[in-house]
Amino acid sequence: MTPSTPSISYLAYEDKGGVDTSSTPLVLIHGHPFDRTMWAPQTETFSAARRVIAPDLRGYGASPVVPGITLLSDFARDIEALLNDLKVETCVLAGLSMGGQIVMECYDRFPDRIRGLVLADTFPAAETAEGKRARGAMADRLLREGMRGYADEVLEKMVAPYADAEVKAHVHRMMTATPPEGAAAALRGRAERPDYRALLTRVTVPALVVVGADDTYTPVADAEAMHAALPDSTLRVIDGAAHMPNLERPGEFNEALEALLARVDE
Repeated sequence: MTPSTPSISYLAYEDKGGVDTSSTPLVLIHGHPFDRTMWAPQTETFSAARRVIAPDLRGYGASPVVPGITLLSDFARDIEALLNDLKVETCVLAGLSMGGQIVMECYDRFPDRIRGLVLADTFPAAETAEGKRARGAMADRLLREGMRGYADEVLEKMVAPYADAEVKAHVHRMMTATPPEGAAAALRGRAERPDYRALLTRVTVPALVVVGADDTYTPVADAEAMHAALPDSTLRVIDGAAHMPNLERPGEFNEALEALLARVDE
């Protein structure tokens, strides 16, 4: 299986704020199978004081769909091209779940442009043989059946069963609106991801590791291991949240993110 064709130079994105040019821009990378609206509480809050950019990854939201396989390196090249297009020289790069793995890939590719990292509900290890088989099978299923059955099954793992009804509805809408071809391509690409654990030990910028206390996809132990590997990191475990604490508990998530941004801006 070969990687998808060259990097898309234009992604759909939201670009807000930017009045205070002394503040470092914040770039938000969504997870699978979502879109840039998953960052709405962060975009609204932080664009009041800084430039906030939230793209739709290829295959998601309003961005082009590239069938086949989308490697994490493809996503990272897209982000780099977008930063070039928007003339963003340096930024704080934040990602959740698959977005966190894309952030790690971006740091491997262009570390000099990144002044801070946010790794939310993610993990750095390469895929296992069993995981590769499972991702391939799920990709086949999504292409065959579409997104709704999958979205119904995983909703109360993406967010906690006790999450606010409006949050649940938003997450379900994002999942069912995702093109199956884009989701399948990303699943196949994630199955081939490298191991980023050694990379984390070489990160030279401040990092925030954040995780929902009730996340079963990427449990607290994964976050603790990343925190231990990173030379300069803060760990924040958010109670009352599962895999998407930025939506489930936006106040607590934003408080932790604000502390990192303030430090980067010093």
